[in-house]
Amino acid sequence: KPGGVRLARSPEQAAEFAESILGHILVTRQTGPTGRVVRRVLIEEGCDIARELYLSILLDRGVGRVVVMASTEGGMEIEKVAEETPEKIFREEIDPAVGMLPFQARQLAFRLGVPAEKVGDAAAFFQALYRAYVELDASLVEINPLVQTGDGDLIALDAKMSFDDNALFRHPEVRELRDENEEDPKERRAAEFDLSYIALDGNIGCMVNGAGLAMATMDIIHLHGGEPANFCDVGGGATAEKVAEAFKIILSDENVKAVFINIFGGIMRCDVLASGVVEAAKQVSVGVPLVVRLEGTNVEKGREIIAESGLDIITAADMTDGAKKAVEAAQKAG
Repeated sequence: KPGGVRLARSPEQAAEFAESILGHILVTRQTGPTGRVVRRVLIEEGCDIARELYLSILLDRGVGRVVVMASTEGGMEIEKVAEETPEKIFREEIDPAVGMLPFQARQLAFRLGVPAEKVGDAAAFFQALYRAYVELDASLVEINPLVQTGDGDLIALDAKMSFDDNALFRHPEVRELRDENEEDPKERRAAEFDLSYIALDGNIGCMVNGAGLAMATMDIIHLHGGEPANFCDVGGGATAEKVAEAFKIILSDENVKAVFINIFGGIMRCDVLASGVVEAAKQVSVGVPLVVRLEGTNVEKGREIIAESGLDIITAADMTDGAKKAVEAAQKAG
């Protein structure tokens, strides 16, 4: 089996498998090359498996709708199926105004090869799963494998759900299931200060105000041969304290070889941002090149604060200039 799935034939073998994986790093397509430390093991009772299927519900931003994806190739990584046999993956787009209709659920059941006498039960299961996806504000529901037993019944043998963080205030029962061991410590710390931070695999730290500008900044860094180390949006109304905390979080990443601060001062004034950067730089030992591009409200005042700080900060005339300087600095830093 792929990933961390093990098939044990006895309680003793189950204990042996658990000991061999607990505390060790597991590497899968989902974890990335660095992997994740296994802290818990789920032991499930075996069942009579005739066939292994795949089922997931997720938002397809390309079509702007929730999509149900299914495949007869369950029990293996769906990414591999998509690469090698994409024709074995079925899609059903759901109209959000009416939800999953009975004919769509039955069509999925037939395409998965569910026995005729069990199609009604399978369709009811698919519709219930869709309702759970919507009512719990999920971003992903994935069952792999969805097994068909010798009697033709369907069992969700292994399932996972991801939830929209912005909707958790509506679901205290979901929040209670949170396992902080599975989260990036930097992302947890950023959430405490209402910062939007996502760790990435590159070496150029980014601090930007506004999600659109943040994405454009990452794109232009990549365009000039660099790789962003994070997505960090300090928001439009950030205080100097908030900016300082964002700066500390970015610098706590050992992979960061340079930092590019790209701010357009609209709601957020450039002098506030500059004060936060200077304050954070004085509190934290900055061992990497720091490139700053400011534009907008109080930009001249912001530039004065940076110039008079006495810190070794590289200023940029515009976003392209800043991206080039950040990439060059990161490459020199090795």
